[in-house]
Amino acid sequence: MDDYTWEKNIRRRRIRRRRQALMFIIVLIIVSAAGLFWHHYTEQRSPEYALEQAVDAVNKKDADMFRRYVNLDLVTSRAYDDLTADLFAYDATLTATSKSAYEKFYITIKPQLTSGTQDTILRRVSSGEWSLPDGTDILKGRQLGIDYERFLARSQMRNTSFVSIGKISRDGTTATAEINIKDDWTQTPFTLEVAMEQANDGHWQVTYLKNYRAYLDAITPLHNEDIAKYIDATKNIVAAYNQKLDACKLRFGSLTKSGTGNLSAEQKAGLKALIEQEVIPDLQARQKELDAVEVPAGARYLADQREQATNLTLESWNHFLKGLETDDPDEFSQAETLNKQELAVDLRVDDIIRHTAVSRSIPNLP
Repeated sequence: MDDYTWEKNIRRRRIRRRRQALMFIIVLIIVSAAGLFWHHYTEQRSPEYALEQAVDAVNKKDADMFRRYVNLDLVTSRAYDDLTADLFAYDATLTATSKSAYEKFYITIKPQLTSGTQDTILRRVSSGEWSLPDGTDILKGRQLGIDYERFLARSQMRNTSFVSIGKISRDGTTATAEINIKDDWTQTPFTLEVAMEQANDGHWQVTYLKNYRAYLDAITPLHNEDIAKYIDATKNIVAAYNQKLDACKLRFGSLTKSGTGNLSAEQKAGLKALIEQEVIPDLQARQKELDAVEVPAGARYLADQREQATNLTLESWNHFLKGLETDDPDEFSQAETLNKQELAVDLRVDDIIRHTAVSRSIPNLP
């Protein structure tokens, strides 16, 4: 074999080896890419991935992503049934007939409450803050026959924090995941059992909370116990100032009597003195004394509601005073609006106290 032929054969072998090496690299890349794609594909079709995405959606304030991985229609429907059963489950003052009437009432308004609660949750995801229905929403105030603010408070949603994702058990297209949470007020840990299902396109969704009722049964008595302590610690303050403010209310009624519907200069002066020298100072003094009382962790909501009522009342009286000085009907109108808001909060406070009094955990609450 001559030198030319020898070198030609060597070059051919080298080219063949390079082609083989290149082909091996290409195959390796394709196999690796396919493996990564399959891993990513299967990972996206796992309960773990769905839960992680739901948590990520809250962190990113992405309501659409949250809704993809949480079936809010089913979650709120099942949770509503658990919550409304808990609302009057321990009220020994209710007769069987009354309980039946309440059950029928809550069944009737379920579509509006669950739909409104879904909107409330999605607003929380989008904004990072809890907000109440506003404008013409039927859940604003007590239009539907219930206090939606109180309803949300009793759901424990706003004072419950996510801690971590726990064990997940999968069975075909269904799964149960453990979600570790805690009650922010009492720092009580709890493990929610979350039911999940795989949708037709392969992704997973949270469908309902299996032991939500158990969570309510665990947390609510703790709050009731703290509320009872707080009520007992503040009852003398409340009683003393209620007596003073009731007396002011009677004098206010006398000072506003008018045959013509208009207040005289003398009446205005008397009202101004009463409000500035007695009503407002008494309200401020009462709140100062309430603020000095140590609030048990589970009673924070009640203490906040009392403070909110005081602030609304003070704001209302300030607008009323401006109305007296300027005869501006808008100031009187604003005072009336704030007064109505304050009365709604007062009703809520009364409901909290009454519910605590009939709670099975504290049957002898004074």
